[in-house]
Amino acid sequence: MNAMPPLGEPASEPVATTQSAPDAVPGLASAAAEPSAPLSPTRETLHYAVRNPKLLIGLAVVLVLLLTGLLGPLLLEGKDPNAYSGAQGVGPSGEHWFGTTTFGQDVFAQFVHGLRATFLVGVIGGGIAAVVAMLVGFFAGYRGGVLDEVLTMLTNIVLVIPSLAVLLIVNAYLGVRSVPVQGLFIGLTSWPWAARAIRAQTFSLRTRDFVDLARLSGSRTWKIIFREIAPNMSSYLFMTFILLFGGSILIASSLDFIGLGPTDSVSLGLMLQSAQQWSALQLGMWWWFVPPGVGITAVVGALYVANVGLDEVFNPKLRES
Repeated sequence: MNAMPPLGEPASEPVATTQSAPDAVPGLASAAAEPSAPLSPTRETLHYAVRNPKLLIGLAVVLVLLLTGLLGPLLLEGKDPNAYSGAQGVGPSGEHWFGTTTFGQDVFAQFVHGLRATFLVGVIGGGIAAVVAMLVGFFAGYRGGVLDEVLTMLTNIVLVIPSLAVLLIVNAYLGVRSVPVQGLFIGLTSWPWAARAIRAQTFSLRTRDFVDLARLSGSRTWKIIFREIAPNMSSYLFMTFILLFGGSILIASSLDFIGLGPTDSVSLGLMLQSAQQWSALQLGMWWWFVPPGVGITAVVGALYVANVGLDEVFNPKLRES
């Protein structure tokens, strides 16, 4: 028989004891283990867009000037920008915010109407150029072959033609020149560079798997282009339109400054032309030529700054953390 240990004495082999770790806080471990859900492409783009200072500043300047051009004429209660008042050649005051010309015309009234004309010619010229460039670039890049050669030849011909000289001749022989007509001719002569860029992008996308799948499913050419290829280039197309928009404004301002602007409306370029013609600089009337010059510079500069910001938003390699 095994002898029992005497009462009060410990057993020869101590009993090992373990202490359990405290329970983890419910949900804490699982939350730390699971990675955060990725953002959707739209939310990711908005996330970086609202944090890009270039984009925000550019859009803010364009929006302020656009609202000024849209609401300014309404606040003036239909005041004719070319109407003559009693005060001639006076500086800015409470009655005339931007002063008057040597003929007594209110510079602020001309400025707000000129802003409206500036945005209108940009939308028409940039829009027409963008549409023509997309049609030529998409079909030339996707179809290839003879169609590509014909459209590329047409693009190169228009590209080497001095567009400004053509616009000078056309505008000189037009009896009545309006902002829409000016925007139409600008749009029809400023699309080639955009068409070549869109063609190159389309050429690289037409061999992707989703395009091959759409082609095998029997989709028509225009459906493949506008449902498969164009959505994958939406950011690039939008930035191209911004560049065409700004370029149309610069071309229109150049035509206006040499006296070939609209004959039935007021524009910022025509204001500069009038100020130069009547020696505003020599007379020290800075309020006549500074507002339209600053307006053109601000619109075009803000558009290009916003375009740089959009490039940083859409291109992950350029995004700042």
